[in-house]
Amino acid sequence: LILIFLIPSSAIAGDLLLKSLGHGSFLIKGEKSVLLNPFKAIGCASDLNEPIEVNSDFILASSRLADEGFNPNNKLMFVEPGVYKFEDILLNGIEVPHDRLGGRRFGMATVWTWKQNNLKIVHMGGAAGAMDINSQILLSRPDVLFISIGGGFKSYNGVEASDIVKTLKPSIVIPVHFVKGQNIIDNCDFSNADLFLKNMQDFKVKYLGKSFEINSKRIDKNTIYIFK
Repeated sequence: LILIFLIPSSAIAGDLLLKSLGHGSFLIKGEKSVLLNPFKAIGCASDLNEPIEVNSDFILASSRLADEGFNPNNKLMFVEPGVYKFEDILLNGIEVPHDRLGGRRFGMATVWTWKQNNLKIVHMGGAAGAMDINSQILLSRPDVLFISIGGGFKSYNGVEASDIVKTLKPSIVIPVHFVKGQNIIDNCDFSNADLFLKNMQDFKVKYLGKSFEINSKRIDKNTIYIFK
């Protein structure tokens, strides 16, 4: 008697689905689904649909500010710095200033690092201040790095973000918190991606749609993913 077990191709390949929800919010789907930085449609996100009905196992938020930690349905959300475990996923939250004044204006943001489908992921969507050396070591060499690039009061600008990328040495960079093209949004201080890309000439740039699958066995190196 020969038994044949059918395994989904995604399980063999180790695919990780990334779906952009706008602003700095993403849904990351592998064996578990993680929602990053759900927002209220205000400020730079005023023209977007709030991702409040998105199904996920849990939320990772940079802070409780409305543009990155909006959780009106009180879903399971990790937001405070610390080490947590959700089933087989170990989450590490590191405190980084949310502004260039050591957090004196907007407080501290939580930078998250975790492994999902054998990929190390770092999410710096809410950070705008300097990291200490211990944080740099813990966050170094991720497979996927989400980082804000649009400037303004609560986001790294293109030069600051490029310096962090060169320090952390990720394989894939996913910029967040910037405006598309030359768009102007009322009550928004973000710029476009031009300054960041100008300072990242050693990286390839891939322009994507709203979603993309990463194969953990064939991951891109030195590549920037720009989601629509």
